[in-house]
Amino acid sequence: MQLRRTPRTSRGLAGRLQQLAEGAELSRGRVDDALLLRAQQVVDRAEGRLAASGDFTVAALAGATGSGKSSLFNALVGQPLTTTGVRRPTTSEAFAVTWGDDPPTDLLDWLDVRRRHSLPADPARDHLVLLDLPDHDSTEVEHRIEAHRLVQLVDLMVWVVDPQKYADAALHDQFLAPMAEHRDVMLVVLNQVDRLTRSEADACQRDLERLLARDGLAGVPVLSLSAVTGLGVPRLQKAIAQRVAEKSAAAQRLTVDVVEAARALREAAGPAGAEEGRQLREERPRLVEALSAAAGVPEVVAAVEGSWRHRGALATGWPALSWLGRFRPDPLRRLHLDRVPAAVGKARRAVLEPTTVSRSSLPAARGAVQAGVDTALRRLAEDAAAGTSRGWSDRVREASLQHRADLPDRLDRAVAGTDLEMGRHRWWWNAVRVVQWVLVAAVLAGLLWLGADFGLAYLRLPPLPEVLWWRFPAPTWLTVGGVLAGLLLAGASRLAIGVSARRQGLRARRALRRAVAEVAEDAVLGPVQDELSRRARAVAALDRAGR
Repeated sequence: MQLRRTPRTSRGLAGRLQQLAEGAELSRGRVDDALLLRAQQVVDRAEGRLAASGDFTVAALAGATGSGKSSLFNALVGQPLTTTGVRRPTTSEAFAVTWGDDPPTDLLDWLDVRRRHSLPADPARDHLVLLDLPDHDSTEVEHRIEAHRLVQLVDLMVWVVDPQKYADAALHDQFLAPMAEHRDVMLVVLNQVDRLTRSEADACQRDLERLLARDGLAGVPVLSLSAVTGLGVPRLQKAIAQRVAEKSAAAQRLTVDVVEAARALREAAGPAGAEEGRQLREERPRLVEALSAAAGVPEVVAAVEGSWRHRGALATGWPALSWLGRFRPDPLRRLHLDRVPAAVGKARRAVLEPTTVSRSSLPAARGAVQAGVDTALRRLAEDAAAGTSRGWSDRVREASLQHRADLPDRLDRAVAGTDLEMGRHRWWWNAVRVVQWVLVAAVLAGLLWLGADFGLAYLRLPPLPEVLWWRFPAPTWLTVGGVLAGLLLAGASRLAIGVSARRQGLRARRALRRAVAEVAEDAVLGPVQDELSRRARAVAALDRAGR
């Protein structure tokens, strides 16, 4: 696998740390706890290292028993400060050497290295801390643990191998290969070449370079030398001094740790990208449709149309007959949806507190309707979380069901609190009502006129003057014409009311769906979007920390 190169300067390390910490916090509870712990350890370690003598470079010699690591340490220092040997472990505890009168005590305390030695100032080794680590293959468990701990903390790793053990699987599998991302802060030393011929030493170095390339460490400098004879030691001293002079080893090492932790968390979030919100937008209409069915919107729309016809018939019907309609129940009153006051103001909708909204008498959602809601919620969560990891997907699903138990009550209140505009768009009803009562008055006048004529004839008194309208007596016109006109006007009004009832139903449907959509946004879409936004922020932070 081709490994990406890591940044070579300390510029932006503080920003990366901040982004890693933010991404880890946003990912808490959504990715493996081990990844979060690792990220937190990286942040803590980096902050501690930067706070402890950040201008010093810590170089550590690590190797197996018998590799000549301690002998090389003495050769680099120029003094026999550590015990050397061949077979047995000679370094039981890390040993540090510094140069100058002001050793970095805080840094050594942070490294928890107790064995320390300070040498006179040396310009070539200014701001250098050189460590001799315990053998990584020591028979003593504490030695191996100490070596592994410090390998994770130091700035520059110098791995010391010998011709007999340079291909040791434990070294390559447990240390070198896992640290492939840290190749820019690593040197490999092939020691004891004085025991080989020139051709044998060249062959060993080529084979070692091949093994390192297999471990992902192609390009790591490999230096052949002999700590005993001093062959090649100056080259190693120069390489270390160059890294110290650059003052970038610590930042490089920490940056690599941050990048690795950020990339691990980013990978755990899943591959979904910029189109995460598209599925949510596509599923919104389906969710609103399912919730509308569960809220009884179709039943309410039908009741609005029926109530409109009922009230219109009472208002515009022939008064002599329309009163009979009062004995039929009003569909909206039967559902307790006739108590919302008319909306006022520009919004044209009543603003009601939940405690003042009466519950409706709509029947509970049927099994099939409820199943439709559950399907819509499940599909919404699945589509919204498509491409995310299991942890994030589970949180999106939980967010979609966060208010599942409250949905019926919220929907009922939304329906009960919706202004259905039953008091508007019916100005012409009053005009028809006035005309109907005028016609009733005409009928009554005609009846009184006819009654007076019959009474006078019965009493053998002179009749009233005869008035003819279009060759028919005026009382007849008033009575019969008033009745026929009233009935015709009632019939025409009924047709007009039927058309306007359908329009009123459409207005009510739009208003109810808006109310349902607000519930969907607040109870389902909002929490899901919050979770997706949290993931987007986490991914953005981790991308910035890991690029």
